[in-house]
Amino acid sequence: MTKENIFDLLRISLKKTIDENDLAGDNIVVSAKTLNPDEAIGNPEHDDYPLLVGRERMMEAHIRGKPGQAFTDMYGCWEGCLQDILNLELNNNYRRAVFVAVLNASLRYNGELDDTRHCKDEGPVECARQIKNFVHEMGLTPPFGLIGFQPRFAETLSGIGELRVVDLDAANIGQEKYGVLIHPPEGTQKILAGCRSLFVTGTTLVNNTIQPFLDLSIPTIFYGVTIAGAAKILGLTRYCAYGL
Repeated sequence: MTKENIFDLLRISLKKTIDENDLAGDNIVVSAKTLNPDEAIGNPEHDDYPLLVGRERMMEAHIRGKPGQAFTDMYGCWEGCLQDILNLELNNNYRRAVFVAVLNASLRYNGELDDTRHCKDEGPVECARQIKNFVHEMGLTPPFGLIGFQPRFAETLSGIGELRVVDLDAANIGQEKYGVLIHPPEGTQKILAGCRSLFVTGTTLVNNTIQPFLDLSIPTIFYGVTIAGAAKILGLTRYCAYGL
């Protein structure tokens, strides 16, 4: 499956939802706005989450009051109708974030998803705690790979077994967190070759780096709210224990 095919499939699904609910003919305005950290993640105990310290923000779209979110490093406001979304050229992270947020909102509106908002306050800690149970239930074994540094996940997974981490943020690369060295994206293939289980941030969909993590021979779990709609449509395994 290529990156282009992925978004073709997602666009087809969005169009189906629009057509089945007669949304295109309505005077519905879809607005995607950038959430500040408090709106996106609340007031968690820890202050090292990418939403709080990084250059990324959460964008949120609404379709008839139903929300959908997408995490991105290119953010801003967008306003238009659903037909405009179907015709949107997805040639950068900002446009893909708008599209993905709207896609997630559409599946929420259609009753296919009920967790398209990021958890808040102590949700991230509880989500990470539940990973232990998830790993056991899924029969996952180390070494684990973590694509996208999520601090609570890294802390928990490194306590279960060997962990290898890849991240795009230059501020993290080369740093040691929870006894684990964070590698640059150039080291992804080497990391994959040594892993038996893989956790991948759903943000790879927005930044268009998801393709190498599809159809792998090892168990691959995509995490977070950004990937909610795509995981449902494409049949990907997703972990998001406390999405709202």
